[in-house]
Amino acid sequence: MDELLHEMHAWMNDYMRSFRTDDPDVMLGIRLKEIHTGYVTANARALAKHLGCNAHDVALAEIIGLFHDVGRFRQYAVYQTFNDAQSEDHAELGLKVLAEEVDFLARLRPQDADIVRFSIKYHNKKEIAPTDDERKLFFAKLIRDADKLDIYRVLLPFLAPDAAEKAPHFVPSDAAQEVSPEFVADFAAGRQADYYRLRTHGDRKVVRLLWLYDINFVWTLRKIRERGYVEAFIASLPHEEGIDEGIKRLRSYIACRCMEEDVLEL
Repeated sequence: MDELLHEMHAWMNDYMRSFRTDDPDVMLGIRLKEIHTGYVTANARALAKHLGCNAHDVALAEIIGLFHDVGRFRQYAVYQTFNDAQSEDHAELGLKVLAEEVDFLARLRPQDADIVRFSIKYHNKKEIAPTDDERKLFFAKLIRDADKLDIYRVLLPFLAPDAAEKAPHFVPSDAAQEVSPEFVADFAAGRQADYYRLRTHGDRKVVRLLWLYDINFVWTLRKIRERGYVEAFIASLPHEEGIDEGIKRLRSYIACRCMEEDVLEL
């Protein structure tokens, strides 16, 4: 597994570099995804170790982290956007890239290859598809946490109103900082919102905060809180009716959840 993992890293580094260009605007997005890939890979490995996974499963978590966003690079090359709603689902596109360009998954045990595909496919979905396979579910949860942990880091510099239009996946609007009524209602109720209804930068901030209810492991939630991401996002929200209720509910949930301890599910 170590030799194969080394090959995977080498290929992914070359693949990402193949999309580099002299266009500074394009390179901003490509470099963002290169760096994000590195952080998510490290997050996945660290979380797997924290959970007490054996060496094989730590390596499997690393593979999933490495390839989780491989579709982003072809997505940007073809569509000039990272917005799935305006192009195609980057997880599905990533699975096409892995199937068409390399044979790495064929070199894994069949059950491990299925876990990698399942985890990549559902890393960006609103919910993980129901499955009776506990290992698929575990690794899908792990990559979703590893990914979200770094997305908060990525978005932190873009919270200010004057930085909104430079943010990844920016959604233009005449009232970019406001939160749409349906998103205010979702936030107040503590329920996940529909990504495809996003209209404003404020909506996107609320969606990111609602992700906190979908964090699977206490380790991840503690990291997010310790790094100041929660309060930074909260501070950036506009003052609208219903927002305070959502903030109070969220802070209470985080405080209670962080008092728990992770238990390895496998």
